[in-house]
Amino acid sequence: MMTALRGLALWLTLWALLSGVASAQAQESRFGFTTDLGLLSGSPDGTMFAVSFGLDYYVDPSFSFGLLTLFTPASDLNTYGFAGVAKYHIRLDRVTLVPFAGLGFMHMSLDAGGPPRVDASDTSHWIPLGISAEYPVTSGIALSTTVMVNLHAVRLSPLERDDTSIAALFGVHFGP
Repeated sequence: MMTALRGLALWLTLWALLSGVASAQAQESRFGFTTDLGLLSGSPDGTMFAVSFGLDYYVDPSFSFGLLTLFTPASDLNTYGFAGVAKYHIRLDRVTLVPFAGLGFMHMSLDAGGPPRVDASDTSHWIPLGISAEYPVTSGIALSTTVMVNLHAVRLSPLERDDTSIAALFGVHFGP
C-alpha cells in the first residue's frame, strides 16, 4: 500500500512539474541574464580587470530584481561581491536606461609578494549603485554599458581602508 501511494505521489509530482514547464514555455520568459567585462578603479591595488554576472526576474517590463556578482580574477587583490539588486527599466526610442541599487557583501583578499609581503583580507557590506545603457541588437539580446559606484568598508591593513570603487563594464544582456 505504501509503495502504491509513493508511486502515485511521484507520478503526480512529475505531472505537475511537466505541466508547469509547458505553461511556462508558452508564456514569455521573465528571466534575464547579463554578463560584463571591464575595469574596476579606486581599489587598494589600483585599476583591475573585472567580470560581472547578473540574473534578473522581471516583475513587469519596467521593474526587475535579482542577483549581481562582481569578480576581479587577474590581480593581487581578489575581489568577490554578491548583492541583491533592484532595477528600473526606462525604455526610450533606441536605448533602455537601467538605474539600479543593491545591497550585499564584498570580500577582498590581497596577496602581494615582494618586500614587504602583504597578506590581508576583509569582508564588508557592498552597496552597488549604477546605471546601464542597453542597446538592442535583436529581440532578447542587447549590448550593455554599465557605470557602477561601489560603496563598501574594506580594511586591508597595513594599507589604508577602501570605501569606494568605480566600475566601467561592457557586456551583453539576454532576456526581455
